[in-house]
Amino acid sequence: MAQRGIREYEGKKILFDGLAKHIPSFKGKSEKLALVTPDTDPKQLAKEHPWLLKEKLVAKPDQLFGKRGKHGLLCLNADWKTAWAWISERMNKTVTVGKTTGELNTFMIEPFTPHREDGEECYVAIRAYRDYDMVYLSNKGGIYVEEHWDMVKETQVPILSSIDEVILNLPELGERRAQVEEFVKALYKVYSEGHFTYLEINPFTFNNGEIVPLDLVARVDDTAAFECTKVWGDLEFPSSFGQKHTKEEEFIRKIDEGTGASLKLTMLNPDGRVWNMVAGGGASVIYADTVCDLGHSKELANYGEYSGDPSAEDTYQYAKTILDLMTRKKDPRGKVLIIGGGIANFTDVAKTFKGIIKALTEYKQKLVEGKVKIYVRRGGPNYKEGLANMRRLGETLGVPIEVYGPETHMTAVVSMALNPSPAKANGKAVRAGGKK
Repeated sequence: MAQRGIREYEGKKILFDGLAKHIPSFKGKSEKLALVTPDTDPKQLAKEHPWLLKEKLVAKPDQLFGKRGKHGLLCLNADWKTAWAWISERMNKTVTVGKTTGELNTFMIEPFTPHREDGEECYVAIRAYRDYDMVYLSNKGGIYVEEHWDMVKETQVPILSSIDEVILNLPELGERRAQVEEFVKALYKVYSEGHFTYLEINPFTFNNGEIVPLDLVARVDDTAAFECTKVWGDLEFPSSFGQKHTKEEEFIRKIDEGTGASLKLTMLNPDGRVWNMVAGGGASVIYADTVCDLGHSKELANYGEYSGDPSAEDTYQYAKTILDLMTRKKDPRGKVLIIGGGIANFTDVAKTFKGIIKALTEYKQKLVEGKVKIYVRRGGPNYKEGLANMRRLGETLGVPIEVYGPETHMTAVVSMALNPSPAKANGKAVRAGGKK
């Protein structure tokens, strides 16, 4: 499971549409959310969202960081003219939030909800753990919730259990008890259906007898994308605030946006000697963790994955980008490239390996000069053909290639690559020159 943060704008759209199935008052709320970027035309935005000209508004940055109120980054109870001026003044400006400095470039606008902080702000969060989900609930929400954490009530929801089977541990809520209980149970159902791993509303308040979520923080399991299309829509996974992408990362992002598959690349250490080219979001986490567990975290150069049955051309572009980065600088000890993955469900191993083999062939000389050793482990549709092609490449490429199938433990190749005395594994290895 790879947890990915999403914007409050998109999180609330998913949330409101999901809650509307259980609580009628949430119907239509997702339509009163507007996102503002540097390219947004205010006239066009007001035309698409006429409510902006009629209601009091809240404007705030939407870039995966919290405590916006404490940092003076909330525009409250404003008309459209004031809200747009406030955003324009801050757009593309560099600010420091806590210890992180970054550029403000994305804002959200929504209707303003008048309320009293004293007794009117509550807190709810749901977090995924290994064997259960935990529901946190407090009648003391808002910017000081951490100072009142001893008042937060906790409820465990075991894996595969229904929230309707669980008795919620509720704080003192008076006449709102039944309403809040209904809201929290509906919220958990949206959380489960949307494959969220973390969902926090701080605070939610009450207006005209209805519950109104104000600020939202959300993360989802991005490996569930294939089954959450209808729930998520065209969901974007933005970078964390302050994070700057290299041109290579941006290149892969553009390829990813133009395909139904998934291609991800994050540079950790361009001078690292351990490079991963891993198929599958879950496998990418396991391979990276294994490298770190073996004591080589400082040498891990990159993190990412290709999955969702990408075309041979997209895989070629992905592999070529990694090989280009890997061979720019030499290391006297040589470098390690791990082409790994689990057992694919529907990704064609032979097809994706075709793209990888093309890239390896193009970088043959640089791989030789860089003293690169390659370790391959893969399974799935057409894996025998893919592994056979990789073994044939090992006979001509001029660099050591060891090739293993699903009979070898998924991360065994990591130990082989990084341990001084590689562990023996049940698999057929082919080294440069065809020596078996």
